[in-house]
Amino acid sequence: MIIMEYKHSRNKVYLLNYHIIWCPKRRKKVLIGSIKKRLEEIITEVSSEYQTDILALEVMPDHVHLFISIHPDIPIQTIIKKIKGRSSRHLRKEFPELLKLPSLWTHSYFISTAGNVSSESIKKYIEAQSKL
Repeated sequence: MIIMEYKHSRNKVYLLNYHIIWCPKRRKKVLIGSIKKRLEEIITEVSSEYQTDILALEVMPDHVHLFISIHPDIPIQTIIKKIKGRSSRHLRKEFPELLKLPSLWTHSYFISTAGNVSSESIKKYIEAQSKL
């Protein structure tokens, strides 16, 4: 478990946590088995490249919950675009059954900010999703 503390850089003190949800085109339940595992790997790769911390991640068959902490110089839409773009490209290449969809992801997503107070609530919510 990552303890949520304020982070420091040369001239900043910050704590930027985002809860992000997105789903496959037509809300198809395709994020299962090896596709789910590979998607988790891709999300982890992109997050580490942009020095973001994954606080919680849950891939459901028809949507993804991601709770991350990022540096204030990195626009959150950049992270989302990179994750969705790279995962779509790699997953559709590695799993031809995904080519049946016109695109892997919808253009939309949900995003919410969270500070220290509500972070624990969001983590519990995401973890509870896997028990549904």
